[in-house]
Amino acid sequence: MTTDADSEAGRTPVQRRWDWEHPVAPRWLLLGGVGVYDSDEDDIPLALCAEIEGLFVDLPSRPRERFTLVGCAPEGALADLLDRLPVEALGTERAWLGDISLAAPTGSPDTSPSWFGEHLGDVVVLGRRPSPTTPQTVDVDLDGFVHVYDRTDAVVRPDVAEFALLGRDEAPYGTCRDVTGVFREQAAPPAPRVRLLGCRPETPLLTALGAVSNASKASRRRRRIHAEVHMTAADGSIRPVFDGLVSGTVVAGEPSRLGAGLFDVTVDSDPREPLPLGVLDILERWRIRRPAARNEWAGYHRELRDHWAGVALAHRIDVADRPPGTSYDLDGRYVSDIEGFYCAIGEAINGPGGYFGWNLDALHDCLRGGFGARTPFRLVWHDSAVARAHLVAGYDGRRLAPATTLDDLLDILAAQQVEVDLR
Repeated sequence: MTTDADSEAGRTPVQRRWDWEHPVAPRWLLLGGVGVYDSDEDDIPLALCAEIEGLFVDLPSRPRERFTLVGCAPEGALADLLDRLPVEALGTERAWLGDISLAAPTGSPDTSPSWFGEHLGDVVVLGRRPSPTTPQTVDVDLDGFVHVYDRTDAVVRPDVAEFALLGRDEAPYGTCRDVTGVFREQAAPPAPRVRLLGCRPETPLLTALGAVSNASKASRRRRRIHAEVHMTAADGSIRPVFDGLVSGTVVAGEPSRLGAGLFDVTVDSDPREPLPLGVLDILERWRIRRPAARNEWAGYHRELRDHWAGVALAHRIDVADRPPGTSYDLDGRYVSDIEGFYCAIGEAINGPGGYFGWNLDALHDCLRGGFGARTPFRLVWHDSAVARAHLVAGYDGRRLAPATTLDDLLDILAAQQVEVDLR
């Protein structure tokens, strides 16, 4: 799989222009490793592919989870809620508690816990009853979500004899002897298989395919694949697909109908959530051309706006910062959520499809310079009434955290010497 560009000394796989001789253009390049994952060679080319099935799948909404604080001695806001509400109010909006963190107890306020624990978000108290295991305590039933990066993640039980319960800013909520419903094994993958269709494998993947008929443990190890997915553009250049990963065990390979010498490769996936199907639509927009007009992201919902900003980051072009004192215009007509703000400020600073952060930490990084603008600068925020109406105080159920408000953003920008002119 060589091209004229490949023959140029010093070019990495990411710098190459990838092409092939088949009528169906390659859409994806897999870079990673086969077999042992801790090798330094974890970005070697594995295959060009026309299609990938199972990487983009819409899942049902994550269901709320049930927990029980066993042998609980409530304090603070938790005790107040339990004492204040009648039984019939439990399980309703009136019994919403927000967030609880589980941690190892400490001997004194100045001592750090040995285990910082797990975070439960969007918690509602469902009920309470005297604990049959620990006198003078209660068992408290809750529902909400365990804060995990991926819904398939395992949550490991710590070796502690008691759990400290903490609210926001580490406010004490009491203790409990045990917690049920939080700790669990890793879940099965929601999309159990990925198929690489119209795939032109490189030598490492060919080696894995050659071991498919062997059922031994050693063969299975040789068939392990861990590859980051990159999108190929019309000119053969590639860009990473954030959170695009093919990871699992190669179990089959057969000639593909998409072209002579191509294969359809089946991979039994490791536990991992697939990307939403709408991400494929975003990537296709960018594959054809970089956005030519602002607000092409505006028709997407929050999760896909977040992915839009990730694609903008992947396609970011290094340019010199404009000088301090420059004025930028932010089109605020569609800033109805925090993800919309990141898309809009990216385009205000760097034009259509521009990037200037996709979370608060990244925004702080961009404000330090190196991303197209140097503070102090002026930001003219047009149609700011949209953000004023939507970026309000409350709880962000998507992020399982307090909502980021317009005033929060204005404070952050002001602290970094950005003058904001709300229009």
